[in-house]
Amino acid sequence: MEVNDALIDNLSHLARLEFSPEEKEEIKKDLQRMIHFVEKLSELDTRGVEPLLHMSHETNVLREDRLQGSISREDALSNAPATDGTYFTVPKVIRNPSE
Repeated sequence: MEVNDALIDNLSHLARLEFSPEEKEEIKKDLQRMIHFVEKLSELDTRGVEPLLHMSHETNVLREDRLQGSISREDALSNAPATDGTYFTVPKVIRNPSE
């Protein structure tokens, strides 16, 4: 695969990024190295090699999923800095643009 200016321009357009000519040259070199590496990997004979699903042979030991009690609403709200008695109250972070 050839990495040229048209490819870099298309990728930058899709990513909504702008690059200087110097940055484009760096990106072009990086992409060429990555593509060369992937092409090198495709030269390997992987017949008979099982796909690697996990990095180790260890398996997760999961606890049994069981229903158990929880704390009461009053206990949960007791340390809250602000509450309306039923819910936590937090400062408004999304504002109407017309405000």
